[in-house]
Amino acid sequence: MIEILDLSALLLSLAAIFSYLNFRFIKLPTTIGIMLIAMFISVSLVILGHCGFEGIQNRATVTLEGIDFNKTLMHGMLSFLLFSGALHVNLDDLAKHKWIISTLATFGVIFSTLIVGGSAWVVFLIVGIKLPFIYCLLFGSLIAPTDPIAVIGILNKAGVPKSLETKITGESLFNDGVAVVVFLVITGIAAGGHDVTAEHIMFLFIEEAIGGIFFGLLIGWLTYLMLKSLDNYQVEVLLTLALVMGGYSLARAIHVSGPIAMVVAGMFIGNRGRLFAMSEETRKHLDSFWELMDEILNAVLFLLIGLEVLVLTIKERYLIAGLAMIPVVLFARFISVGIPVTFMRRVRDFSPDAVKIMTWGGLRGGISVALALSIPTGPEREALLTITYIIVVFSILVQGLTIERLATSRKFESA
Repeated sequence: MIEILDLSALLLSLAAIFSYLNFRFIKLPTTIGIMLIAMFISVSLVILGHCGFEGIQNRATVTLEGIDFNKTLMHGMLSFLLFSGALHVNLDDLAKHKWIISTLATFGVIFSTLIVGGSAWVVFLIVGIKLPFIYCLLFGSLIAPTDPIAVIGILNKAGVPKSLETKITGESLFNDGVAVVVFLVITGIAAGGHDVTAEHIMFLFIEEAIGGIFFGLLIGWLTYLMLKSLDNYQVEVLLTLALVMGGYSLARAIHVSGPIAMVVAGMFIGNRGRLFAMSEETRKHLDSFWELMDEILNAVLFLLIGLEVLVLTIKERYLIAGLAMIPVVLFARFISVGIPVTFMRRVRDFSPDAVKIMTWGGLRGGISVALALSIPTGPEREALLTITYIIVVFSILVQGLTIERLATSRKFESA
């Protein structure tokens, strides 16, 4: 295993160099540009390996395999990125759309899991990938959640109407908790685990999701009290950093959802803390610190996504299946958004194009890749990881680069 300091130095150096190249020559959004350059480098190394330069490719692959992407994201970077994203979410705006957000973050994930899972079973059989149906459902669960990291970073610059941005961002911040519960339940069934009953599923949901909400409120409130008792921006920024790192670790230890806890704590500090516990100077320094943290970690994350090409098993049937599943995943998203919006049109107004924007703006990202990497080693993991990666790359590159054009080409009366 590579020493953590050497690994951090390598990743930050690559992220900085690729960011520079993108800014000077490619001029794409930073995260997308970094991912594209990383993918180009990875594909070039794979080609060199096939041309007789296996040593270069093998050394790069071994280096990348020294990084546990799942742990790096799910047990490290995710806490910072979710807290940073939630810090700037306005609770009043979120409350106006609470029903659509909560519906999409729960039933929407379940509907999408079932639609994608059932369709994947058929598609996989057609292209010659023989997977048990339970693994198709597992794939549906890991590709169902829209990624808050990808969504927030791109929507902020996309010109999407504020109310629509609130819906998409709010959903993406919360739906990963539900998706992880669904993923864990299906993983238990696939592995032949016991006690996978309705009571077990309900207990897991309450423990993870509801527990995460209350724990996030608790640590957010305790941090708020400390922030309110002093006026020193260095200490106050340090307190928020401790909230994220210590709070996320403690959430894992007591088996509640760390991601949901970070979202709730971030919203608490970003709203009540910002208004009643901080001076103007503290707000300025706090925002600067977390915006910089967000930019750095996003750059490293998208770099890692681009480099993951090196550890994929590329087979023709995996590529065909991945391309075939892209419209299926979009269709599942369309249905899971369209049904609740259709029902809610009876009590509030929506733009005629709201479903289209929410469908196309539901980006998949690092969380789906991380969940795929957590599947036990075997032929199922090999196939699902490659197919997931293809969908994530399409989502970030194609949807991420065109959502702004789609949004600005529409006229929104209401969201």
